[in-house]
Amino acid sequence: MHPGCIKCFIEQANKLFVKYGVNEDDARDIVVRLRLFIEDHENTITTPEISCLLHRMIKNVTQTEDLFKKEKKEFNSLLLSLEEELKNSIDQSNDPFQAALRYALAGNVIDFGAPHTFDVFKELSAASSHQPAIDHSERLKTALEQAKTVLYLGDNAGEIVLDKIFIEIINHPDLYYAVRGGNIINDVTLEDADVVGIHKVSKVISNGYDAPSTLLNRCSKEFRKIFNRADVIISKGQGNLEGLIEMQDKSIFFLLMVKCEIIAQRLNVREKSTIVFHNQELLKNK
Repeated sequence: MHPGCIKCFIEQANKLFVKYGVNEDDARDIVVRLRLFIEDHENTITTPEISCLLHRMIKNVTQTEDLFKKEKKEFNSLLLSLEEELKNSIDQSNDPFQAALRYALAGNVIDFGAPHTFDVFKELSAASSHQPAIDHSERLKTALEQAKTVLYLGDNAGEIVLDKIFIEIINHPDLYYAVRGGNIINDVTLEDADVVGIHKVSKVISNGYDAPSTLLNRCSKEFRKIFNRADVIISKGQGNLEGLIEMQDKSIFFLLMVKCEIIAQRLNVREKSTIVFHNQELLKNK
């Protein structure tokens, strides 16, 4: 595991220790246990699995099931208040698919697990002029037109409203929207899906596991069945990319803002770039 990943986890933990007033002994114990776990599983564990363990330990110590409940509610409400304005902007654009896609990409900035602060208003204002560093969006559009079943993997609360708008534009008759199976960072759950009404434009399903990613070996049988059936998978966010980037036998389009230098180097883009990346292109270049 890259040393930068470990540093990032420790920074995440320290922020939560401060937020919830975790005492020094408990904080030290969590960090020690986390480091030991990473050392013991360094070559077999993914970063989302480590994040899952870290947040479970902090939940247990703080007796708090949803560590970002307030932030999730705040950003769901904020983006819902902007929904009609953004939809009007998309309707008036020359290319509604591209306009909605750019907003969906901009929304990926809403991430309390990333090391950087963010300004969602700034990202939305600049969305139409932001060209993705990797742009397979036309390939995505064609694939969606040909697909029998589409699976859209959600990422963050607030961002889910922009996913909803994009899904309305996609307008596919058999599209599933997947959320996390439990509370983790500010990732979307069934509760968030219900709050923003994404069930009006898609079939909502939980992936059955509380990692900030899609880890198929941990997901529910029901979710895996739909995953295997889908012709096209839209994967939002860096966490989902980390869980699925090695998958070779599915057509996956990764839509995200790159939030760390390690992933940026792997994809040969700059940190904070947005990408619409077809995994088959990565496999071609191996």
